[in-house]
Amino acid sequence: MRGADMTDGVNARLRWILATALVSIVIGGTVDLAMDRPAMWLSFHVIFETLMIAGALLMVTTLWLGWWRSAHSTMSLSASLEAQRLERDAWKASAEAVLEGLGRAIDAQFTSWALTPTEREVALMLLKGYGHKEIAGLTGRSERTVRQHAGVVYEKAGIAGRAELAAFFLNDLMLP
Repeated sequence: MRGADMTDGVNARLRWILATALVSIVIGGTVDLAMDRPAMWLSFHVIFETLMIAGALLMVTTLWLGWWRSAHSTMSLSASLEAQRLERDAWKASAEAVLEGLGRAIDAQFTSWALTPTEREVALMLLKGYGHKEIAGLTGRSERTVRQHAGVVYEKAGIAGRAELAAFFLNDLMLP
């Protein structure tokens, strides 16, 4: 059981214990007054019990209204979260389709430049923003070898460097 679930269970039990105690005060006080059959209704005893009953009724009513509002708020929040989850999933599916198309276009361009599989890997990592040292660490190659592969990629593509490589693929990308 997760921490939040356990806390909710404890809170629910405490709410019911409190509600039961307050209802018991209302019922017990009312029964006590009925059994006492006081001769004088303006006595301290009667006024005190009446105030206890009224206070308990007020607290029960306040608790019930708070629980009711919380339940409705929780349902509303759950519905909102579900709607946002569906929207996120739809956007993610749309973005994945677009990115898949972009990936195919990049791969086609790498093919037209006649890049080797290693050069493709280095070029893609350069497009993703990795530096030579990072690429070397991720691929298990030396930094010098990665620099050589990057240089070959730039030469085959007819571009001057990393910035031009990124610009080649992203320059015409326009946001609506």
